[in-house]
Order: sequence, then C-alpha cells, then structure tokens
Amino acid sequence: MCTLYSITTNQGAIKALFRVPRDAAGNLPGMPAVFPDWEAPIIQNVDGERELIKMRWGLPNPPQHRGINTNIRNPTSPHWRHWLKRENRCLLPATRISERNDKPNPASLKNADGFKHAIDRKKDVVWFALKPSRPVFSFAGVWTGWRRGARHQGQSDRGKPFYLCVSNVPGGWRGRASSR
Repeated sequence: MCTLYSITTNQGAIKALFRVPRDAAGNLPGMPAVFPDWEAPIIQNVDGERELIKMRWGLPNPPQHRGINTNIRNPTSPHWRHWLKRENRCLLPATRISERNDKPNPASLKNADGFKHAIDRKKDVVWFALKPSRPVFSFAGVWTGWRRGARHQGQSDRGKPFYLCVSNVPGGWRGRASSR
C-alpha cells in the first residue's frame, strides 16, 4: 500500500459498520488525504470491545535510520513478530487507498505550449475505492506504544500509540497498477 489513503465518511457510519460501542476519537472530520505522521482513526479491541480512537500513522525508525515506517510488507519477518499478536491488531477504516503506478506516465503532464512540465514522467497516483460512491471499508493494521524513547518531529514519543498498515503482494485490481 502506498503512503496515502482517505477516510471521508462520518463517525456514525464507521461505528455502525464495524459495530463499535466505544468512541474515544473525539471530533472526527472527513480526511480526503491521510499522510504518514498524521493522526487518523483506527478500531482497536479494548477489554473485549471495539473502540474507535485516533493514533499517529507510522512507527519511528531507530535513530540511525531516521524517518518512520508506515507498512509491514513482510509479516513473516521475525522483526515484526511481536507486533502481530492478537492484542496489537486493529482495523484501519478507509474510503479509498492509493498506489503509485509502477511505470512513469510519459504523457502525464504537459505545459499549455506542449513542452514537458517540470515533473513530467513522474509516477501517477492511482486511487482505488470499492465503488464510485466510496463506501467505508477497512484494511489490516497493528498498533503499539513506542517504548524506546525515540524523538520524532522534535518531541519525545515515549508511550504514544502508533499504527502501521499490514500489506502484502497486491493482486487483482490493485496488482494491475502497482507491484507494491
């Protein structure tokens, strides 16, 4: 999965579809774009009940690697094993997900005079939804509290919850646009 998705439905629709009795998300406006390091709603299991809550997307990497990790692309890797336990699993509500096309689009951008635009030949973002009406759905995720005392965006993230997407090799409709 690319590092961009949207959740534009309302809180009531999310809670109804996923039968969520607990709501700790506060005000939840529609998000036409959810980027890494942004807070977004997730559904986690707390004491046997589903709860809607906001968490930050992306687990800080160790200081030597900088940045954040947003996806678990190889869930069979021993590195991820302890995060894949049942108590860390969550649902990530969405109305659309995006992928970058594998091949640059040579005709994607042209100036009005026909000459190439400065970002010509970049890989196009392709959006996917279940239907044109963009009903809510979910994809798999895991969440955890950060324990290493990493510094992220200039502040300590110790104890703050984060979530990651669990992805795999795309097939079907997604596989036609991207191999990631």
